[in-house]
Amino acid sequence: MSRLSDTQTGFAHAVFNADAAVPEGIVSHLRRQPRKRFGVYRNNVYVSLISVLEGRFPVVSRLLGEDFFKATARVFVEHHPPTSPVLMRYGGGFSEFLETFEPVADLPWLADVARLEWAWNLAYHAADKDPVAPEALAAIEPASAGSLVFELHPAVQLVRSAFPVVSIWSEHSKDGEPEHIDAGAGGEDGLIVRPGIAVEVRHLPRGGAAFISALAGGKTLGEAAEVALDEEASFDLQANLAGLIASGAIAGLRPA
Repeated sequence: MSRLSDTQTGFAHAVFNADAAVPEGIVSHLRRQPRKRFGVYRNNVYVSLISVLEGRFPVVSRLLGEDFFKATARVFVEHHPPTSPVLMRYGGGFSEFLETFEPVADLPWLADVARLEWAWNLAYHAADKDPVAPEALAAIEPASAGSLVFELHPAVQLVRSAFPVVSIWSEHSKDGEPEHIDAGAGGEDGLIVRPGIAVEVRHLPRGGAAFISALAGGKTLGEAAEVALDEEASFDLQANLAGLIASGAIAGLRPA
């Protein structure tokens, strides 16, 4: 490892470890070991990264309250500092962190809310691509439709949860006082997509997530429908396909 790399590694270690000594070579005109000044720098780094997390997980922040969220985010930052200079990638492990963070153990659905918000972030920054026009899909011969492979839009994300995560997220994304959502009301699956400028979060019917996941894995329309029916006997192919078309989630199609 080069001397520069050693210096950078030591500096980063000191920033994210409050008990660490001031890195070698850091001096001021007042003192050779300016702990207080370096502490100010360290705090500014934490504040900046906590602010990034607040912007990335606004519903989680609202659910926990500002002070509790900041304290939680500070623990995350300390144990999971950035590994990339591109800050839009920071926070990808926040949902996994919440799963094992003891102070929120009484909120077992919180990690899935964070997972949905991270999916929203991925959809927002995904590549642009024009969805297939509904007219082109309507022109497909029914006899050949089952053997088609669908290309999903680059922004498509799926979140599956044992809790009503889409309803919780939706209610707490609105202005004003949110209505109470019973966390024990059953699971929900969400489709997150951005066919144009705005990101959309859609509550999927039962079997819908299995269907979309199978399509994303390269299965034909007929094969994906079978996967969905295996999971949910009431799966409605026509309704789910219509929903995919309306959401702009289909970016291309081809014969198998």
